[in-house]
Amino acid sequence: MNSRRKFLQQVTLASAGLPLLGTGIFSFTGKAHSSFRTDKVLRVALMGLGGYARHVAEAMNHCRSAKITGLISGTPEKLKSWSAAYNVPEKNCYNYQNFDSIKNNPDIDAVYVITPNALHHDNTIRVALAGKHVICEKPMAISVKEGREMIDACKKAGVHLLVGYRMHFEPTTLEVVRMRNEGELGAIRFFQGLCGFRIGNPTQWRLDRALAGGGSLMDIGIYAINGCRYMVGEEPVWVTAQETKTDPVKFKPGVDETLQFQFGFKSGAAASCLSSYNMNNLDRFFLNGEKGFAEMRPSTGYGPIKGRTHKGEIQAPVVVHQTVQMDEMAAIILDGKQPLIPVDGEEGLRDLKIIEAIYKAASTGKKIEL
Repeated sequence: MNSRRKFLQQVTLASAGLPLLGTGIFSFTGKAHSSFRTDKVLRVALMGLGGYARHVAEAMNHCRSAKITGLISGTPEKLKSWSAAYNVPEKNCYNYQNFDSIKNNPDIDAVYVITPNALHHDNTIRVALAGKHVICEKPMAISVKEGREMIDACKKAGVHLLVGYRMHFEPTTLEVVRMRNEGELGAIRFFQGLCGFRIGNPTQWRLDRALAGGGSLMDIGIYAINGCRYMVGEEPVWVTAQETKTDPVKFKPGVDETLQFQFGFKSGAAASCLSSYNMNNLDRFFLNGEKGFAEMRPSTGYGPIKGRTHKGEIQAPVVVHQTVQMDEMAAIILDGKQPLIPVDGEEGLRDLKIIEAIYKAASTGKKIEL
C-alpha cells in the first residue's frame, strides 16, 4: 500500500486546475507535482497544423510549464486562424521555407514536429541547426538510418530530442509499470497488444508510402511495439511477423493493412501483437505474470485509459494526455527531470529498429534476431 501511495504522490498532473475526463474516478489527494516541477515556461512552436496538432494545442491551454509561442505551416490560412486562436504574434509565424530563421527568435525554445512521418528527419535536423530543442511525433523517422542522423544532429547542436510518447506519462500506464517493477505481478510471461482502427479517406498521407513510410505499423502499430517494451520491461531478442491484406487497391504495395507480430525475450517471456487499419475495437493491452495480470482497455486512446489487475480496478487520475506530456517535457528540457519511461531519441530509435525487423520478418517469413 505504501508503494502505491508513493507512486500516486509522484504522478504529475499538468496543473491544479487541469480538467479531468470522465466521471466516477477516485479523489486524488497526492502531491500535484514532483520536485522537478519547473517554475519556467517552455516556449513551443507547433510545426504542422493538422488534426493531431489541434489536440496538442487545445491541451496546452491547460499547461503550467509549456506555452505555444510560434507556428509553422505551409498554409497561410491556417497560420492566420491559429495565430488568432492561440494568441501567437505574426512575427512568430513561419512557413516551411523560412522557419530556419527561428534561430534568431528568443520567443521560441522548442519546436514540436507534427508533420507526416517522412518529413520528421529533415524538419528535426533543420530545427536543431537553428539551435532549438525538438519534440518529434512518433514514429521518430521512417528508418533507423534517419533516426540515427536525427539523434546525431541534435547532439551536435546541443539540443534535446524528445519523442511524443504521451503514454509514458499516463497515470494508469505508470501504475501497471510500478506494479511490475515492484514484483506484484511476478515474473512476466506474456504480453498481448492489439491496436487498430478502420482508416477512412484513401487519399490521406497515412496511406501514401512516400509520406508515411509504411502503413498501419507506422501509425497505430507503434503503440503495441512501444507498449510491449515498457510493459514487459525488456527489449525483445527476436521477432516474427505475418501480413494480411484484403484491399490491395486502398492499401498499395508498401502500405500494410494488417500485421501480426510476435516477440521473444531473453527471460522467456513472449508477446503477440496486432496492428491494423481495417479493424475497430482493438485498443487493448494484457500483461500476464506468475503472480497476477494487468489489463488496459482502452490502452492508448485519447480518452480515459481504464485498467484492472488481479487486485481489482486501477484507480488512477484521468488526465488529458497531451497536457501532462507537454508539462513533463518542459521539466525534462528546463529542469533535467528524468522520466520513469524514456522519451528521448534513443527510445525512438529502439522502436525503429523493431519496425524494420517486423517488416523484414513479414516479407521473408523468417525469424529475425534483434
